[in-house]
Amino acid sequence: MDKSQPHPLFKLATELGPLIVFFVVNAKFNLFAATGAFMVAIIAALIASYVVTRHVPLMALVTAVVVIVFGTLTLVLHDETFIKVKPTIIYGLFAAVLGGGLLFNRSFIAIMFDQMFNLTPAGWRVLTFRWALFFAAMAVLNEIIWRTQSTDFWVGFKAFGVVPLTMIFAIAQMPLIKRYHLDPASLEASDAAEGDVSKG
Repeated sequence: MDKSQPHPLFKLATELGPLIVFFVVNAKFNLFAATGAFMVAIIAALIASYVVTRHVPLMALVTAVVVIVFGTLTLVLHDETFIKVKPTIIYGLFAAVLGGGLLFNRSFIAIMFDQMFNLTPAGWRVLTFRWALFFAAMAVLNEIIWRTQSTDFWVGFKAFGVVPLTMIFAIAQMPLIKRYHLDPASLEASDAAEGDVSKG
């Protein structure tokens, strides 16, 4: 089934919406209220994404599961440590999956990013390695910030620091993507040529 392509603003809203809700509720109330609101918002974003596109990105699904698990622990045990460690777990998990895949000559970045583009095998390997390092660095950064800074600073960084850093890193990969990009038309022509040779 072809996935419908939603408006870019819709995609941005489903990704940033829960973080903005988290920031606003924390500013008005406290981290525990913000955690509950964040859980509701991220579930609503998943539902909206599925209703519009009939598809839920793997990264969004994994993130939502971790948010719900650690958010529940935060509320039940009334311990803010769990929600603060949550990003470390997510980034560490992504880094481990990508890095582990490379050890077995598998580039899982294509699955994680929903096959947004076509690259050569070498291109996928390099891109996977870079994103693995990025996620590992973000896990370390989250640990440093929540352990050394105030809760409000950590919430602000999570809402308005993580997204710009991720976007800057993603944009920085565009030269690599262009260098190793595979033209779909070329692939079809190559497949057609191979078919003609096999028939001959």
